Amino acid sequence: MRISDLLALGELRLRLLTGDPAREFTGVHITDLPDPGRYLSGGELVLTGMMWRTSPGDAARFVAALAEAGVAALGAGQAWLGHVPEDLVEACAAAGLTLVEVPTEVSFRTLAELVVPRLSGDARDALGRHRRLLTAVSEGAALPELFALTAAELGVTGAVVSASGRVIVGSVEDPVRLARAYLSASRLPCLVGEHTIFGVGRGHRAAGWALACDGDLLDRPDLGYELAACIAVEHSRMEEGRRVERRLAEQLVTAALAEAGPAELDARLRTCGLDAAEPYAIVNATVLTEGGPGGPDAATLGGQAVEELLDREIVAAVRAEGAARTEGAARTEGAARTDSAARAEDTVRSDGAVGLVPLRGSTVSDVAERLSAGAEVLSALPGTRICVGLSGALTGAAAVKGGVEEAGHARRLAQARGGGVVTSDEIYTHALLLATAPGDVRRSFADRLLTPLLDYDRRHQSELVRTLGTFLDCAGSWNACAERMHVHVNTVRYRIRRVEELTGRDLSTMTDRVDFFLALRAR
Repeated sequence: MRISDLLALGELRLRLLTGDPAREFTGVHITDLPDPGRYLSGGELVLTGMMWRTSPGDAARFVAALAEAGVAALGAGQAWLGHVPEDLVEACAAAGLTLVEVPTEVSFRTLAELVVPRLSGDARDALGRHRRLLTAVSEGAALPELFALTAAELGVTGAVVSASGRVIVGSVEDPVRLARAYLSASRLPCLVGEHTIFGVGRGHRAAGWALACDGDLLDRPDLGYELAACIAVEHSRMEEGRRVERRLAEQLVTAALAEAGPAELDARLRTCGLDAAEPYAIVNATVLTEGGPGGPDAATLGGQAVEELLDREIVAAVRAEGAARTEGAARTEGAARTDSAARAEDTVRSDGAVGLVPLRGSTVSDVAERLSAGAEVLSALPGTRICVGLSGALTGAAAVKGGVEEAGHARRLAQARGGGVVTSDEIYTHALLLATAPGDVRRSFADRLLTPLLDYDRRHQSELVRTLGTFLDCAGSWNACAERMHVHVNTVRYRIRRVEELTGRDLSTMTDRVDFFLALRAR
């Protein structure tokens, strides 16, 4: 069917805004996903209500995805915005994509009912099925209900699994194995045992979901893509709700760091769903990649991954530094900036996502265990490690500021270790001092003390460095060190004297013992 044939249907009152009216299309796809490219096979007329558009830059990204997928034309409905934005018209013109305006009074259902009889049987079936599924979404169907309906319509069974191995909906025997396969796959879909794995959405895998369909669908990937597209709609709807919660948490954290009054802090805490006496912890998360921190979205990704690891129980202030700068400036507008506002901005402007975790019967250790288990699964994503810091248990809004500082120190220690989860219990030791020191300073300090010993060990195949570490762990006891290393006590005495000769240090003094202790842990 040609676009010109569609325009000739007078009852639809469609209007061509740009492009070739002679363009043919073979099917109709209705979507409001911001990037639906992977769910398109080419040749479709895509109908959208433009709910994905939040700023002018969104139009170019949306159209680019359609053009890359090879769609025939785009039909833009007026119902949501009241008009078709000029930036969408310009983007379609630049991409050579035919754009048709669908008036407010014409529903996509009406349009589809007129078009379907003119399409092939397969296209009619697919369009009718997709319309029924989107109707369920628009009517607020819960995810389990939507998944069951979609699976029944498509004749596909399986489950949706988070990147950390949590079953979101459906049933599957080994969700952790499937999550690892999803994270480590070089391309999707892929076959894992008796399941075909598809990605849900187009975001980073560490914060995404995997659709595990029963059986081999590599010869019919359209079924998996269609099911994944419907699940992605629900995922996007859930994310919209999360954005509100994140914004509320951002405002609380920013106000606390700017030393706002108790009444304001208590009110903001309540808007986050926490009573004054309800315990919570502060979390700070980011992501490391092989090249170091994961780039400008490392904090956002870290916060989203932690949300999934905690079954979305976290109230996360993702990328809170933007809020801090905005509100900090508002507080001091027209006057010199206060020291507290400046400190608030400096504290929150980090490469970690800050958030609140309601404990609700759990302990900080319980939360850390859950995070550690999920982070271990996420490590299957090549070259990616999540770094999480947790404060101690807190109550009341006044404790937020101290908790943010604790969680930030703990996250930096986790980052210095190359990933993992660190609680505040670990940071009140020498480890915090090492974690907060610049990496080049730590390396220089360790090299200055240990290089003579390492060189000696390489030349003589000796164990001076190992003996030194064991000696310090045994609090300087010759006998305990010898027993632990299974050598004679005189061997330990000889090696320690050699350490002192090579370094010019005296291991009978506490100062030199401390220096060696820190150097060994700074390597």
